[in-house]
Formats: sequence, structure tokens, C-alpha cells
Amino acid sequence: MKKFRSYFILILVAAVMSSCSGLNKMKKNSNLIKYEVTPKVLEAHAGMVTVTIKGTFPESYFDKKTTVTATPVLTYAGGEVAFDKVQVLQGEKVQANNKVISYTGGDFTYTSTIPYNEKMKVSELMLRAKASRGAKSLDFDPVKLADGVIATSTLVAKEDKAVIMPDKFERIIPEVQTADINYLINQSDILSKELKAEDIALLKEYIKNVSTDANRQFKTTEVSSYASPDGSMKINEPLSKKRGIAAEKFIKKEFAKIDAAKSSDFFNEKTTPEDWDGFKSEVEKSTIKDKDLILRVLSMYSDPDVREKEIKNMASAFETLKTDILPKLRRSKMMVNVDKIGRSDEQILAQMKSDPKVLSVDEMLYAATLTKDINEQLKFYQALAEINPKCIQAKNNAGCTLLALGKTDEAIAAFEAAKALENNDIVKNNLGFSSIVKGDFAKAEEYFNSMTAATPESKFGLGTIAITKGEYDKAVNYFGTEPSCNLALAQILKGDVSKAKTTLESLKPCKFGRPSYLKAIVGARLDDKNYMLNNLREAIGFKADWKAYAKTDLEFAKYFNDDTFKSVVQ
Repeated sequence: MKKFRSYFILILVAAVMSSCSGLNKMKKNSNLIKYEVTPKVLEAHAGMVTVTIKGTFPESYFDKKTTVTATPVLTYAGGEVAFDKVQVLQGEKVQANNKVISYTGGDFTYTSTIPYNEKMKVSELMLRAKASRGAKSLDFDPVKLADGVIATSTLVAKEDKAVIMPDKFERIIPEVQTADINYLINQSDILSKELKAEDIALLKEYIKNVSTDANRQFKTTEVSSYASPDGSMKINEPLSKKRGIAAEKFIKKEFAKIDAAKSSDFFNEKTTPEDWDGFKSEVEKSTIKDKDLILRVLSMYSDPDVREKEIKNMASAFETLKTDILPKLRRSKMMVNVDKIGRSDEQILAQMKSDPKVLSVDEMLYAATLTKDINEQLKFYQALAEINPKCIQAKNNAGCTLLALGKTDEAIAAFEAAKALENNDIVKNNLGFSSIVKGDFAKAEEYFNSMTAATPESKFGLGTIAITKGEYDKAVNYFGTEPSCNLALAQILKGDVSKAKTTLESLKPCKFGRPSYLKAIVGARLDDKNYMLNNLREAIGFKADWKAYAKTDLEFAKYFNDDTFKSVVQ
């Protein structure tokens, strides 16, 4: 019995030794495992970090009774995030349902994704493996697989393109006052009753008022005289001229004491011997029985004599024309053209600051365009909104200024107030960009897609959103050909680095240094060290924060040990 117990102990010890030996051997030779990581340097896209790992085991490595569990982990200062476990791998004699790696060798391929956070910008991808054989297990030494994370996709500019609703202010507003003088058939004398007509009286009063109004200026006066088309050209041509002379004499008398009328080109006189256009217009407005037939004659014949003959052949119709239509065509039309001059810029601005209530809505909206001070613009729009609570422009434009001032929540409140008055495309656009600024890209996309028609602004917004979703081709299509930092960024991310360089070269440097920094990335990707360094210096010159950012930006990893690069970012 004692001998049997001794044999059992020896067998157990041998099994344990064999188990430990197999695990230890795998750990010792773990350097023989080949790993291929894609991408070689981890990158963030659409807010995620994705990695693909291919592992290859050599012949005679994988113990037949061993199971291996491996976990990729992204480690960084202050924390780490584990990817999903690699599917469990097992030797040939393990009774389980895992990926089998034979004793003659084998491989596995694994892909997984984790959310990106800013701390991952300086990180390492480590593989932690644990082997198990029976009741025994052994942790392998961690293996570094890659560095991470290139976060260029996060450089998307949350730029707003809020749209100001324009004013309709016009300083010079054209005015026209008209009056007609009618004549008897084949006559050019002005009857006294014509001069007592209401339109003549109004014209005289208008001329008098303008002559004493400092805010109105006479421009020209036009006198157009006509003959009806029911006579011969031989009679109508001189007749229309005589009517023009009579009408011009009358109107010049009204301007006798007005300096503006002394200009040689103030009065313009025109005559029309046969007023077929006027005839057609009056017939179209009439209820004459044969109206359609008369209009058909006008369309069929262009010769005036033929027209007159055909119309006169319609005896009953012509009798009506003689009484209802033709007398209206024997006339002289007088048009006095005047410019109404509004307040000057200085007057509007001063009035807006003292008592805006006397200004029109468009003058108050225009006042905001006369100052570059955003706070003053906001004050003007708020004053207009208080005076006229139903003014959508005031609320929308106040929202635009608040957004420019970085007061996003207040801007949204202003846009919502505008939306309550009218939910139009401009308001939707502005709410969309407010959501972009707050980082709510899903809501922004809803606003842009709800617009009745796409605009350059909404397309820019959708392009910005497409970058955040990793849809770089779509982003480029949305941006079109209009150069912008976000277009260049999308081009970089989709691999069109040369196109990105062209786009960036067409942009002016800005105080935030973003175009310059993107140029530095382009230089690094094109292996153009001087271009990279020059633009990195420029970016840091605009905004010192780029120095610390570039120091750990893996876009410049190959220059980390370069003395010139180090001197720029230190």
C-alpha cells in the first residue's frame, strides 16, 4: 500500500513538473511569436481607436495541452483601457471550442475598437497573455505592440457659419409721381378740365412738396405723348409731337422756379404715333365682347394698316373701341422721378445710441453693420428686439453675435426665440452650428438635414460632422472647392496630402495657428522637413499651445530626436 502511494505521488509530481515545464517553455520562447499590427502607429478616427493584430506561432511552440488568453491594453499616464480579449487559443489536445494552434504552428487575426480619449495621445499598446495547463497558469511578460495615438482627426474645427439676416435698408429710395393729360381725337390742345383732374392736382402738390423737402431730390421728368392707332401715320406722327410740345410746356411751367429743372437733361420727351402696346393693354383689361378676336388680330398681323383695317371690319366691336378704349390712348403721360434721401450712416449710428425708437426696423438692423464692436452689435439687436418683439431678424442676429462671443447657450436661446416666430432655413442653420460648437453633432446633423434646401453653410456643417464620423470622402464632397481648414483636414485624413497642401496654401494664416499647424503635418507626411519646421514655428507664433501639442504629436514622431525640432517645441 505504501509502495502504491509512493508511485502515485511520483506520477503526480511528474505531471505537475511536466505542466510547469510546458508553460515555462512557452513563456521563455514567447519572443518567437511574431506580431503584425495595423496600423503600426494607432490612430483615432470617428472618436475610436481600432487595431488589427495578426499573431503567428512558430513550429514546436504551442503546447498541445495549453490554453492562452491574450488581452491588448492601451496604457497611458494615469490609466489604461483594455480591448476585448483575443479569442482564446488552445493546443491540439485541449477539449474546448477555441481557436486551435497546432504544434506545427499557426496564427490568429484579431480586430477590436475602444473609444478615444485625449490621454491616449501618448500611449502604448501592450499585449498581456496568460497561459493555462490543467490547474496551473502562468502570466507571460507584457509585449509592446505599438505606440499611439495619432489624433489628427480630432483637430476638426468646430467653426460656426451662423447666418445674419440682412437688412433691407436703402439710403436712396426712388419715387415716381405720374399724371396723364387726355386729348380729343385729332387734337393737341389741353382742355381746361384736364388741368383740374385729380392726378394733375396731386402732381402739382407733389412737385411743391419735394421742392421744399431737404430729403428729396428731383432727378428727371419724362413726358411721353401718344396718338391712338385709329388714324393714318401721316396724321398721327405730327399729332403726337404736338401733344408732346403742349404737355412739356405745361410741366416746365410747374418747374419754372426749381433749380434742378434747369439742367439740360432734366426733361426727356418721347412720342409714339400709334400706341398699339397701349391698345393691347387696354383691350386685355377690358370686358369687350370680341376681346379675344381683337387680340388674335394683333398677334396675327404686325403691319399697322392691316391691323387697323381688320379691327374696323368688326363693326360692333369697333364702336365699343371708339368709346371705351381709343380715347384713353390719346394722351401725354408725365413722370416726375425723385430720389428720397435717407439718414446718413453717422445720423443712424447717433440715433441708435440716443433714441432708436425713431428709426425704422431696417435702419436699426443697418446700424449694427456700422460698428465692428460685437458687443455693440448685440446691444443694437437687443434694443430692436425690445422695441419690436416680432422682429425675427433681431433675435436671429443677436444669436449670431452671442455665438461669436462664445455665449453658446444664450445664442441657442436667441435662435429658439427666432424659431418661435418662423422656423426657416436660416434659423435651422444657426441652431445646427450652435450644436456643433457644443459638440452635439447628431443634433446638428438633424438641423441641417431638416432645411428645405442645402446651402454652402449647411454643407460646411455636414462636412464637419462627416469628419467626426470618419467619413472623409463624404466630408470632401460636402466642402466642395471652397478652401477651409476642415477641407484640408479631410484631405489629409483620406490620404490626399498634396491636395491638402494646395488647399492650405490658399488660406490666410489666422490667429489660432490652425492652418499653419496643418501645414506642418502635411510637411511631415511629405517628408519635407523645412516645410514642416517653418509652419510649425508659424503655428506656435500664433498660438503657443501648439508647442506642447506638437511635442507629443506622433505625426512628428520621426523628428522627436531631431535637434532643430526639439528646439522649436521646447
